Amino acid sequence: MRKEKKYHYIYKTTNLKNGKFYVGMHSTDNLNDGYLGSGTRLKRSIRRNGIENFKIEYLEFFNNRIELSNKEKQLVNEDLLKDNMCMNLKPGGTGGFSNENHKQKFLLERINKSAPKLGGINGQKSLSLKRNNLEFDKKWKESISKALKGKQNWLGKSHSEETKQKIGLANSLKQKGESNSQFGTCWITNGIENKKIKKTDKLSEGWKFGRIQKISSVG
Repeated sequence: MRKEKKYHYIYKTTNLKNGKFYVGMHSTDNLNDGYLGSGTRLKRSIRRNGIENFKIEYLEFFNNRIELSNKEKQLVNEDLLKDNMCMNLKPGGTGGFSNENHKQKFLLERINKSAPKLGGINGQKSLSLKRNNLEFDKKWKESISKALKGKQNWLGKSHSEETKQKIGLANSLKQKGESNSQFGTCWITNGIENKKIKKTDKLSEGWKFGRIQKISSVG
C-alpha cells in the first residue's frame, strides 16, 4: 500500500507578467520541491514566459488526499473555468481524469500492470475474460468507485491555527534563497521595454540595467 504523503495542499500559481493563474492540488513530503502545477496551459505558459515569472501561493492544507480532492473540486468549478484569467481546463477533484471513461481506463491499466503477480500475460487475459461477465464487471466497478469517493463536504471550512502555521512555514520556505521566484534575476531596459534576465547573462547592445515605468492611458 502506498505511503501517504506528509503535506496535502491547494495552491495557486500566477503568471507575474499577465496575472493569469492556475489552481490545483499537490501532495508531497517536501514543501520545497519546486512544484508549480501540471496543467497543460500552465506548463505551456511556463515554457513561454520563463519559470522566474511565476509565483506559487499555498491556499489551504489538509490532512489527507481525500479532503484535498474534495476541496479542489469545490474551488475549481465551472464558474472559475469561465474566468478568462484562469488556466485550468477542467473541474477539480478528478485527479487529472478528463471524464469517467478516462478514469476507468486508467484504473484498468493499473490493475493490468499488477497482473504479473497473478500470472503475467495470462493474468491480464484472466481479468479481461472476467470483465466479460456482467456481474463481475459491475462489482469490479463498484469496488473502484467506492475506493475513490470522498463524501465529506468542506464548504465554508476555515483555517485552524495549525493550518495557518503550515501555510506560513511553506510560504517562508518558498521565499528563501534560490526558492524565491526572483532569485538570481534582474531587470534590464532598452528605454522602450523592460525584461528580466539572469544576473549571469551578458547585456545585449542597447540594453542597460534597471527598468522604465510604463504609464498606462486612462479613458
